[in-house]
Amino acid sequence: MEQTAGGVVYRIQNGRLEVLLIHDRFGYISIPKGHLEDDETVEEAALREIEEETGIRGRIVGEPLGVIEYDYRLGGRSGRKHVTYFLVEAVSGETAAQLEEIRDVMWYPLDTVSELHKKRGYENNQAIIEEAVNRLKGMIS
Repeated sequence: MEQTAGGVVYRIQNGRLEVLLIHDRFGYISIPKGHLEDDETVEEAALREIEEETGIRGRIVGEPLGVIEYDYRLGGRSGRKHVTYFLVEAVSGETAAQLEEIRDVMWYPLDTVSELHKKRGYENNQAIIEEAVNRLKGMIS
């Protein structure tokens, strides 16, 4: 089983809370993630992958949002992924999509993220998105 990690990245811009989502090469909206390298922890991998895929450096806030597992097939390879997701506050950087991996990176207002992901995202990530939105709403209320 392949261990991977990623995160739901947020920022406050002009007094408004926004969430960073990627547009992947398959036409879906998703969350940045990737595999662990060498002796990395899941936290280190999540932050590195977020920065590589989106250009945004961040810091993990709180406990993991959750874990999902799924089977994949891509380019003649197949297997099972175990993904740990974190809530990540953006601390620096400018959005820049890693074009080898994804098509685009965009910030969305918090109140649109859950419905947008439900319509255009991966079903297995929806619980992660919902948990992130709930935590973020709790932070601003």
